[in-house]
Amino acid sequence: MAKLFDSITEELQEFIAAQNLFFVGTAPLSPTGHVNLSPKGLDCLRILSPHRVAYLDLTGSGNETSAHLQENGRITFMFCAFVEPPRILRLYGKGYVVLPSSSEWDSLSSVFPQIPGTRQIIVADIEIVQSSCGLGVPLYEYQGQRQTLVNWAIQKGEQGVREYQQQKNSISIDGLPTPLSQLQQNVGVRSQNTK
Repeated sequence: MAKLFDSITEELQEFIAAQNLFFVGTAPLSPTGHVNLSPKGLDCLRILSPHRVAYLDLTGSGNETSAHLQENGRITFMFCAFVEPPRILRLYGKGYVVLPSSSEWDSLSSVFPQIPGTRQIIVADIEIVQSSCGLGVPLYEYQGQRQTLVNWAIQKGEQGVREYQQQKNSISIDGLPTPLSQLQQNVGVRSQNTK
């Protein structure tokens, strides 16, 4: 039986902290747009308050979450217990993107580990917290975090990662711009003004 909470209680915060994996879901407003669901690991989530969470978003092959948040702000987090006792926890809220150029970056980034390839921070104000049984979730044994993405970013270097973001992370698969595309436009305008 599902239970609703007004906030992320201390007991639920402990459950979240014990999970090595969580999922983030977003969608565009268009009825023909694609719903995005992304798995996240690498110790990148922080609970900022009983009503606010944030995660460090690393450079990847797409940037759907960022585009959807810029368009409509809707976001859902899901945590599953893959060990006993079973539980599923969902956080429903409104999110936004914080880029390294933002005034919020320094204070927010200080609560996360420094991970090569960091792209942005996703912040969400949580409106509804829902817990359900999770009896249908299978049991899995945790073996560790993959280091492939971090190693890729180290090999690319900061400039290489920025170039990859410009090529692959500026537009969603549905053609929605991400905050990175606006940042690139602003950089282009500044460079033209300095000529």
